[in-house]
Amino acid sequence: MPQWLKDAVFYEIYPQSFNDTNNDGIGDIPGIIEKLDYVKGLGCNALWLNPLFDSPFHDAGYDVRDYKKVAPRYGTNDDLVHLFDEAHKRGIKVLLDLVPGHTSDEHEWFLKSKEPDRNEYSDRYVWTNGAFVGIKDHPYVSGASDRDGAYMLNFFVNQPALNYGWLDATEPWMSKVDSPEAIATREAMKDIMGFWLDKGCDGFRVDMADSLVKNDDEHKSATAAIWHNVREMLDQDYPEAAIVSEWSNPDQAINLGGFHMDFYLDHWWNGYNTLLRDYETEGGDHSYFKMDAGGTIRRFLDDYLPKYEATRDNGYISMFTCNHDTPRPARTLSVSELTLAYAFIFTMPGVPFLYYGDEIGMDYLDVRTKEGGFHRTGSRTPMQWAKGEKNLGFSDSDTPYLKVDDRVLAPSVDTQEGKKGSLYETTKALIALRHQYEDLQADALFECLNEEPFVYKRGSMVLSLNPTSKTKTVSLDALKDREMVYVIGDVTLKGDTLVMGRQSFAVMK
Repeated sequence: MPQWLKDAVFYEIYPQSFNDTNNDGIGDIPGIIEKLDYVKGLGCNALWLNPLFDSPFHDAGYDVRDYKKVAPRYGTNDDLVHLFDEAHKRGIKVLLDLVPGHTSDEHEWFLKSKEPDRNEYSDRYVWTNGAFVGIKDHPYVSGASDRDGAYMLNFFVNQPALNYGWLDATEPWMSKVDSPEAIATREAMKDIMGFWLDKGCDGFRVDMADSLVKNDDEHKSATAAIWHNVREMLDQDYPEAAIVSEWSNPDQAINLGGFHMDFYLDHWWNGYNTLLRDYETEGGDHSYFKMDAGGTIRRFLDDYLPKYEATRDNGYISMFTCNHDTPRPARTLSVSELTLAYAFIFTMPGVPFLYYGDEIGMDYLDVRTKEGGFHRTGSRTPMQWAKGEKNLGFSDSDTPYLKVDDRVLAPSVDTQEGKKGSLYETTKALIALRHQYEDLQADALFECLNEEPFVYKRGSMVLSLNPTSKTKTVSLDALKDREMVYVIGDVTLKGDTLVMGRQSFAVMK
């Protein structure tokens, strides 16, 4: 396990929307380098960069055309290496986004795979043995090339599925998971990882990590075996490199697959969803951090605790404020509600991720789809740096990548930096608190002591949350002889009795 993960706080950057330095309306790598001191000043010591590789951008870069080449609109390979170097000078690690399940249909591998004559890439993708032979229960394309076959899609129509084999190969054209072609695909992905690790990358966030082997079993054991093989390579050759999976099943991703971290994704049925975005069910919004919405921490704990107990010795569950696929929390939560949500996220076990702009409360915007974003596009709008500048400081272009939030009350960095009580300053203080106390970091043990108000232990420290408008009181032996080290709202402790005012949070040692 890379030791640096223990105290890591990640900052996710959507490159095309972060900072544009050449005024073409699209963010770029020099723009990220220009803002590294901002990231460090916020307290984040690690970055996750959404895909930077060459792409036709039908899916915002998740349709990779060349895994070993930076997209020209962002810069060059040398620019990315320079970013690694500058980040490392500041004590910041950098994860790239790896897309192992599919490529663009413009990738050289796929162009060769489409050829009617056999070649080394013919089996790099999932193909049937006839243009009129479909793929049951899977999307596929037929008639798009002279090759006599249909090929499987992994997501959008321009994203053909790479071939890692089938767990149950029931047709003659299905590769087995231990076939030479399936192994060749796995090794090609390891080669790509090694290419960037050798240039200074510190690891990878892995897109759709559970999607590799087709008709895998309910435990995804065959897909997990691929990642276990990757982990063995990392442990041997790059022991300080880290991988985090887009899987949201930590028992499978961490215990079976060997991932260091697994994202707790915003799935409507899980515990994380009940905290911030429980507004898709009947009866209105019952999110826990929505004041007086009727949510309870028990719904979170029922889902989270078994996952935490099953994986705490092997890896980390990663919660995030938001990501590029998820509605920004400010869509439905006020600043005071966001404050408590962040207090929770940055004091829980595992490795937390902060999405760019969430530290100032950037909102979800109703904008037209861009590069395959569809409903996700509203969470991908340009970073809001400065009120008085063009496009809020993102770019001097007349045509920014996406519409900038032009509302009078739109938040910005310059209006919150140094302002006591602002969301930015509170986020910064919470991250600093996590760095200050080992008991608030990734591996310190977690225990629930009380549900309302929510009182929990991290190592030897005790924390308490009250997201409601009502005062909550609790008496616990664990509260005796405690000292307050951080407080939001009105909180008093006398003896073993804690009184939590409306929308309050406290950390005690």
